[in-house]
Amino acid sequence: VQLQASGGGLVQAGGSLRLSCTASGRTFTPYVVGWFRQAPGREREFVATINWSGGNTYYADSVKGRFAISRDNAKKMIFLQMDSLKPEDTAVYYCATSKFTTTEYTLYDYWGQGTLVTVSS
Repeated sequence: VQLQASGGGLVQAGGSLRLSCTASGRTFTPYVVGWFRQAPGREREFVATINWSGGNTYYADSVKGRFAISRDNAKKMIFLQMDSLKPEDTAVYYCATSKFTTTEYTLYDYWGQGTLVTVSS
């Protein structure tokens, strides 16, 4: 599975962005998909995950109520709608696939290249 994330950019605090992750190659329908982020000088952290059907989602406490993950298996795409953005959301955002519903990034096998989100105050 190859993944490519897009949709990052510069936005003011309180604004919104929608990230997309496009999959290609082997079928990715059975996979759990997660979004992670990494800010400069910080470790990669879990943001959100969604199961293969889209029926189960899980969020980090820091984004709960502000971010929403969704997927369109027919289009092989995963989305992360980010609302009420804060400066502390600034990071490179990555999408990744796993066989497990997990927040542990080491259990994700395939990763996209990342897209930069910058939130100005």
